[in-house]
Amino acid sequence: MRSTLAGALAASLVATASLAAPAETLPPASHFLFWTPAEQLVGYRNIEKIFPTRVVKRGPITTPLPRATAPFDVSYVDGGEQLNVDRFMEKHRVSGLIIVQHGRVLLERYGLGRKETDRWTSFSVAKSVTSTLIGAAIKDGYISGLDAPVTRYLPELAGGGYDGVTVGDLITMRSGVKWNEDYVDPKSDVNQFAFQPRTEPGVDPIETYMAKLPRAHPPGTVFHYDTGETDLAGLLVARATRKPLADYLSEKIWTRIGAEQDAVWMLDQAGMELGGCCLSMTLRDYARFGLFFLRGGEGVLPEGWVKDASTAHVPTGNPGEGYGYFWWIDSRGTYAAEGIFGQMIYLDPKRDLVVVVNSAWSQADDPADWRSLAAFTTAVSRTVP
Repeated sequence: MRSTLAGALAASLVATASLAAPAETLPPASHFLFWTPAEQLVGYRNIEKIFPTRVVKRGPITTPLPRATAPFDVSYVDGGEQLNVDRFMEKHRVSGLIIVQHGRVLLERYGLGRKETDRWTSFSVAKSVTSTLIGAAIKDGYISGLDAPVTRYLPELAGGGYDGVTVGDLITMRSGVKWNEDYVDPKSDVNQFAFQPRTEPGVDPIETYMAKLPRAHPPGTVFHYDTGETDLAGLLVARATRKPLADYLSEKIWTRIGAEQDAVWMLDQAGMELGGCCLSMTLRDYARFGLFFLRGGEGVLPEGWVKDASTAHVPTGNPGEGYGYFWWIDSRGTYAAEGIFGQMIYLDPKRDLVVVVNSAWSQADDPADWRSLAAFTTAVSRTVP
């Protein structure tokens, strides 16, 4: 859900800041995107105690992440201020930061009371995991390819805006289906789709809602950010593999990367994983997933998948930025999985570099925060050998 959450959400976060809950009091699920700064610190690392989730089981062996012996820091200027790692973390409410190059940890830091064993929710970083599972399902033969029609796997969508939309269109946000991602408008699609009651037996209510949407553009022609479609992508994988998304993630990736802890994935009202949001894991396991992807998927993904996924298939409208398979692509050759409130897995293939940042920003999607995060990751890329 790296989206255009703007004025109303930001105002609500500021307005409720004085109502911060006591430490370790779990915040209510009812206003997840409106948690106060104090509630964020507790809630983001305790998602499974607040929402229904499914466990992503780790394997029997943990893959070690060796540590470099030399200290690492960065020095750069952002907004006229000289910053280093400590100041960056303090200024931007960072709960976890890990920098890994050539498989070795250059730096690992925690803040905001988080411990190294604490999970932290991903928000939209989960989208990039979901698109990776689509690649795995293609490799395994569950999905015939990116040219396959979405309605082959989600036939309940047939007869509406998704006719003629391919799996490739879906994971590059080019379905052409009309969608309102305006979080300020309570009647927008993004504020309605996840709260629909189930009306068709055996059909996820998100799918029922999306099936009614009309077409705005021909499929494959226009980029339009659509959180609902990332959940459709998750449903598509589950339907094609006939496995819960968490189980498939465990089978294909989590047990192979040597994750040190089980992850947990938030569920929708029908008990299905939200393909677009809220996969909670430890900081080091975020880094392990980043290494898995940077190394080409280690036999789990089709040949050339990582290159294709990290290529800009469509411009986003922001200068120098494109969109891949649920990855944000920079014109300099780096790319990232991004989530609101400051979550990121940043990959720099030229430098064999993974940077993971978990945060609790005071605003969900402030462009100034994203610019500052980009300034930091750019500084890291320039500083590493």
